[in-house]
Amino acid sequence: MNRFANWLLLFLLLLITSLFTQTYAWDRATHMVTGAIAYRELQQASPQLATRIIAILRQHPDYQQRWANKLSDPVLSDDDRNQYLFMLAARWPDDVRGNAYDHPTWHYINYVYAPEQGIARTDTTLASGENIVQAFEQNRQILRSNAPDSAKAIALCWLFHLTGDVHQPLHASALVDRQFPQGDRGGNLFKIKVQLSSQTINLHSFWDGMLLGSDDFQSARNLAVQIRQTDSRNQLPPFGNRTITDWSKESFQLAQDNAYRSNTLQPGSDQEGAVLPADYVATVKPIARRQVALAGYRLADELIADLGK
Repeated sequence: MNRFANWLLLFLLLLITSLFTQTYAWDRATHMVTGAIAYRELQQASPQLATRIIAILRQHPDYQQRWANKLSDPVLSDDDRNQYLFMLAARWPDDVRGNAYDHPTWHYINYVYAPEQGIARTDTTLASGENIVQAFEQNRQILRSNAPDSAKAIALCWLFHLTGDVHQPLHASALVDRQFPQGDRGGNLFKIKVQLSSQTINLHSFWDGMLLGSDDFQSARNLAVQIRQTDSRNQLPPFGNRTITDWSKESFQLAQDNAYRSNTLQPGSDQEGAVLPADYVATVKPIARRQVALAGYRLADELIADLGK
């Protein structure tokens, strides 16, 4: 009976959690950094492919409406414009929230972290619509197909964006406990303060914006340069042939160990967030930078695998 009760509890937790959606991972500026890193990696590894991707992105249905004016800035060099287009493509799915292109459930996967019940599961699919793993594979297939370039441009934007999203630890997790019996929505209900004098925010928002506060071209490009220097490929473990499913499981583990600190991080109330431990920011910021670096490198590798033939 105890085993049956545990499985019944797990089923109910998964069902309840699946009914709630999350906000979007990283902020627009951080997605731009991922795009900038991938562009530089492609320029080194396969400049012809980078040129081909630029040509496809110029066929995007939103190119004239959203991007052309930004790219026409006379202070930008041709190389700047190409890199900027990668950066704008990476943030596009966040820019089109609420319109026909929007797919809210594509941005995350809710692996359930219920430490009070000893549950940390990655082998269960939640019934919350298409998740990030499914959406990624769907757009890969479009990119590899004979679809018109306009459709491939949309698929590229989603691949850019979802690669960034899946590396944000709180977009692969949902904390379920007595305070959050219906899940904390990837940290969106987990109220914190960075310092005692700070405003109350949620843990997800903190992770989204901890690296960069401005989404202008120069700021995002500069951070991309810094991250490629401090977290270069040869400083990271071998990537192998890991898939987006593997990436999501990596993020789930990071959420448990670092975002939630093995269930020792305490949330506050809606009115008064709990102050983060004194060493929290210094501990997790290098992890966030590493995740952004991995997203950029893996995106470049994925583009080579999908379009490099």
